[in-house]
Amino acid sequence: MSTIIAFDFGLKRIGVAVGNTLLRQATPLAVIEAASNDEKFAAIGTLVDAWQPSTLVVGLPLHPDGAEHAMTARCRRFANQLHGRYAVPAILVDERYSSAVLPQRRGEHMDSESAALILQQYFDQHESN
Repeated sequence: MSTIIAFDFGLKRIGVAVGNTLLRQATPLAVIEAASNDEKFAAIGTLVDAWQPSTLVVGLPLHPDGAEHAMTARCRRFANQLHGRYAVPAILVDERYSSAVLPQRRGEHMDSESAALILQQYFDQHESN
């Protein structure tokens, strides 16, 4: 059994969810809202130290037709930074339809719930080991 942390990356907030490979159920964990990148990565580092994940999952936003846009590149860069800073594999998961199943509301809880949907999608797409 190993722990996996997922991120719904945004410029203002980063939603975080956690799950493990035994239960394969994602749970909203936290929302990181910080002024600087250093503060954001410090908060992420605290979570990585506490949970000791084997894998990090990052939602990859795409247009409905699969085309990339500005946030796609930012999310790719964020995943690369996670991998570089914490030496943990960072996997990108298509998040095109994750927001469609959430109620159309705003707020920080939505960010962690979005991260949980991204992680659940990862679990659903990858067979258990």
